Amino acid sequence: MKAVVLFSGGVGSWAAARRTVEAGYDTTLLFTDTLTEDEDTYRWLADAAADVGAPLVRIADGRDIWQVFRDNRYLGNTRADPCSRVLKREQSRKWLTENRDPADTVVVLGFDWTEVHRLDRARNAWEPWQIAAPMVEPPYRMRSELLAEAESRGIATQRLYRMGMPHANCGGGCVKAGQGHFATLLAAWPSRYAEWEANEEAIRQHLGKDVSILRDRAGGTTDVLTLRALRERIEARQPIEMLDFGGCACMEEPA
Repeated sequence: MKAVVLFSGGVGSWAAARRTVEAGYDTTLLFTDTLTEDEDTYRWLADAAADVGAPLVRIADGRDIWQVFRDNRYLGNTRADPCSRVLKREQSRKWLTENRDPADTVVVLGFDWTEVHRLDRARNAWEPWQIAAPMVEPPYRMRSELLAEAESRGIATQRLYRMGMPHANCGGGCVKAGQGHFATLLAAWPSRYAEWEANEEAIRQHLGKDVSILRDRAGGTTDVLTLRALRERIEARQPIEMLDFGGCACMEEPA
């Protein structure tokens, strides 16, 4: 039986890949590159793949997320993610269709035991492929444990995790992230935040619309909240939703 691990650059996909290989699958690691990744993520991917002992295949559309937003005339946000659809899901499915047979191949995701609720959506999205998520099964592991194990095996933790980011995708940002996520990015890496702020404003100007990645839900209503506005609130010490981290769900269709 063959397995294709959707290798995200996160420690969960590394752990899932290790369990897949240990279970005896003929395993391939498939990394879909958004061309918006952090430089240290590429180093981590190479180290993690070498540890797993399976071939790493990198595929890319050729555009980064900002070009996809321009081409689709839509700025990604928590409700819709053209970036993930075009650069992740469609690219992965295209590669699978061209290179693997659903009859003898399982697609492996890095979901852990806290994310069982995501499996049903993933199964529906990836038909006719079988879906596996080894890390939802015991022994259950916390991410801190996985990072420590990876370190013990010579895989240095990538800098996005060390900065306190909840995931290691898209260079530290994510259109599905929330105010707390971007506040963390601003505090840890102001220059990277500035890149996201400038790119968001460029898309707003390109579209000629008052749109944003984030949402302001203060007062029981939902309104636009640009990254510039969020930064200015933080600099003015105004309250923001620090518990709003959102979540990266690149490989599953929006609910």
